[in-house]
Amino acid sequence: MNIAVVGTGYVGLVSGTCFAEMGVNVTCVDIDTKKIASLKSGEIPIYEPGLDDMVKRNIKEGRLKFSTSLAECLDEVEIVFSAVGTPPDEDGSADLQYVLNVAREFGRNIKKYTILVTKSTVPVGTAAKVKTAIQEELAARGEDIEFDVASNPEFLKEGAAIKDFMSPDRVVIGVDSNRAQKLMAKLYRPFMLTNNRIIFTDIPSAEMIKYAANSMLATRISFMNDIANLCEIVGADVNMVRKGIGADVRIGSKFLYPGCGYGGSCFPKDVKALIKTAERNGYEMRVLKAVEEVNERQKEILYAKLVKEFGGEANLKGKRIALWGLAFKPETDDMREATSLVIIDKLAEAGAEIVVYDPVAMNECRRRVGDKVKYAKDMYDAVLGADALMMLTEWKQFRLPSWGVVKQAMHNTLVLDGRNIYDAAELAQQGIKYHCIGR
Repeated sequence: MNIAVVGTGYVGLVSGTCFAEMGVNVTCVDIDTKKIASLKSGEIPIYEPGLDDMVKRNIKEGRLKFSTSLAECLDEVEIVFSAVGTPPDEDGSADLQYVLNVAREFGRNIKKYTILVTKSTVPVGTAAKVKTAIQEELAARGEDIEFDVASNPEFLKEGAAIKDFMSPDRVVIGVDSNRAQKLMAKLYRPFMLTNNRIIFTDIPSAEMIKYAANSMLATRISFMNDIANLCEIVGADVNMVRKGIGADVRIGSKFLYPGCGYGGSCFPKDVKALIKTAERNGYEMRVLKAVEEVNERQKEILYAKLVKEFGGEANLKGKRIALWGLAFKPETDDMREATSLVIIDKLAEAGAEIVVYDPVAMNECRRRVGDKVKYAKDMYDAVLGADALMMLTEWKQFRLPSWGVVKQAMHNTLVLDGRNIYDAAELAQQGIKYHCIGR
């Protein structure tokens, strides 16, 4: 099969590369000429484990190509995936201008039956707008060419995206014709050889599923963070509480880990967009509004513990604070909506000296933060002379540090663990003062 993927961001590049890995001929399209030139030479603009080698292999074997023009490859393809960005508007709703631009270009250039599949996360009703845009372009051309639109939301976790795509727990496809359903089933068949996990739905339901899934996961995180904060007040241990409720098969143990707030490109944006979709339809998502409020507060909770430990915000001036972890989660360099950005801003406002280290997100931090912080060469260099260490991202290399080295390097042995990965008893034995979430 021949397909095109418009947009070479995280979703588009991973999706196109994984389809190529399964034997599909893929053309990835992007209007960014510099990015396309880099991709043609095998340079990857994002960090995702395993993606670099997979891109180079499929370019070499001729299944993966890159172009700046959708029009040039439309004659050859049966399916076009739209994987362009849907950034939040000022009011939190999804900005659909790039999605509709793809639809219009599709309508201006198709010459035969083709499916346009929305891979981007979009509000319910977007497919209808996409269809209207295509029909308007065809009418302007005086053409009556058959086409279909479909919705195929992605469920990729950054850091595990290739595994998620190659061995999905489910593939959701919203269609409104048998022809589109058969062609989409054919495309995904190689991924389903051991177990068919395709869920075909109507298009509005497919659009809603992605938002509902991410909002449910965000809700579990914020719920556990609220429980953790209460545990601290009443003297309970959130780790014991988490295990106790997670053993209930109706609840399960996943996404019940308290911490210093969620971030990234999906949860914050999708929660906001679903709240806004409801408002536009005369309904209030009261639970999700609380989820968002709890998460924004949670991003500051480690800073509040630091302020309390130093006896007030004014006492942070001139103090050297080390941060381990900048990305919103391990195995990515993505800092969108990351807790580290909130902490850095708060510390900078208080006049603290900030030293940071992250295994892969240092360049991204330089791009976003500049010289507001100092950049350490490794995790131990970061704590040299520090008055406090704040652990924000649970990278594997941070999980079992040499506490003897840390204690010797620090000026004041205070550790604030935003992800609850350390053993309080072990740090107490080392003479290190330790704070975490919910205990």
